Amino acid sequence: MPYHTLISLEELFDNLNTPKWVIVDCRFDLEDTEKGQQLYLDYHVPGAVYAHLNDDLSGPIIPGKTGRHPLPDIDKITSTLSNWGIDETIQVIAYDDRSGAIAARLWWMLRWLGHDSVAALDGCFSHWVQAGYPTRSGLEENTPSKFIPQIKSGLMVDVEDVMAIRNKPGFLLIDSRSPERYQGINEPIDPVAGHIPGAINLFFGDNLTEDGHFKNKNELRARFDKILKGYSPENIIFYCGSGVTTIHNILTLVHIGFGDTLLYPGSWSEWITDPSRPIEI
Repeated sequence: MPYHTLISLEELFDNLNTPKWVIVDCRFDLEDTEKGQQLYLDYHVPGAVYAHLNDDLSGPIIPGKTGRHPLPDIDKITSTLSNWGIDETIQVIAYDDRSGAIAARLWWMLRWLGHDSVAALDGCFSHWVQAGYPTRSGLEENTPSKFIPQIKSGLMVDVEDVMAIRNKPGFLLIDSRSPERYQGINEPIDPVAGHIPGAINLFFGDNLTEDGHFKNKNELRARFDKILKGYSPENIIFYCGSGVTTIHNILTLVHIGFGDTLLYPGSWSEWITDPSRPIEI
């Protein structure tokens, strides 16, 4: 059975030795960008390769133009996925230590590149350890394969699109950051505080229970139905600080059967590179 959104700890453990599976450790710390890889080398899910958010899942930052985590060049990410042993026959599982907030980036990118057999772990690597499941240390590699991208259109918008449609009837722009960052009360990362005018706030962390697992589908549907009722998925745009953690909301909506909404990859950190773009606090 292919997995397309989430996979439980038990299901991952039961499939550790399943052929044609690739597990990817996506742990990452914004304040210490090499910490995640060191933690991976210390111990990880057996067989997992490591994905570095900055080096593998993002492209070069162009000062004054891009956000903090622009999407990588297609040829570069294709080469990376091939080196990890991923092709059209592979089930990919991504995990991190933030309940899917970073792993969702790989989930979205693979689907954007035409690979739907990808799921994020429901929970954190710490839950895996606490459950007594096995770990391994050191660098792991898979036999390289040939990943062939088939770009799926209609999954994202650019800054010009956001500028043009953010106030149009029938469209909904959603900021997935914490309420404090959305309101401009506290901005620990980007040089300008606030949000894109017209955006509402749906913090991605509210998809989770107190112990860091996804809430059940009924709870999640109730949460989103109150806000999204009457909007078509293709008219809903999500953003955050750099286009990473907002995908947690996008993943959640696919998981509960709502459909594919839109990602603004540049997000707030790109929006504020041009002082002429309006902001709201």
